[in-house]
Amino acid sequence: MKAILGEKKQMTRLFSDDGTVIPVTIIDVNSAIVAGTKTVERDGYTAAVIGFGKKSKATKAETGKFKSLGFVPQVAMEAREFTPEVQSGEALKPTMFEINEKINISGITKGKGFQGVVKRWGFHGGPKTHGQSDRHRAPGSIGSGTTPGRVYKGKKMAGRMGGVTRTVRNLVIVAVDEANGLIAVKGAVPGAKGSIVMITSVN
Repeated sequence: MKAILGEKKQMTRLFSDDGTVIPVTIIDVNSAIVAGTKTVERDGYTAAVIGFGKKSKATKAETGKFKSLGFVPQVAMEAREFTPEVQSGEALKPTMFEINEKINISGITKGKGFQGVVKRWGFHGGPKTHGQSDRHRAPGSIGSGTTPGRVYKGKKMAGRMGGVTRTVRNLVIVAVDEANGLIAVKGAVPGAKGSIVMITSVN
């Protein structure tokens, strides 16, 4: 498996040879490095620790963990069964991926805060007429009563929305800019501008 970390920059559009508009997300992978490796002999499995950026303030534990690297990455994630033979401290290039190659992208979605059931779950709300002045966006009955006398766990109700890890699968790479360390991916990817996403090859 191939993997790299990058910073989501912006969405824009590119044009194909026949003039078709392609919506793309630009991902900056310029600061992606191999922060460490895992081996079967030492750790029981093989993996590469992919790092991105550099922390301005790091704890003693983090400094000790990445002592051989010389600095603490802003973000570090493991990529199991990493295919290329790499060494700790080695820079990762966007050219490890090819144009038209299918990839998966994982990121943390935009946080929406505490939201009601209409926005969070798409509830229709209550009736708009016949004197119902305060039922427009209310959840309505939640099913409690003598039986079961409680609310079932997992009931769709108001609560915190967004800010969770999501993966979009089978996205297609449209362009690779080695000079500027950029990858253009067709479509949207999870997260806000400036958030860190992980690109992995499709197995």
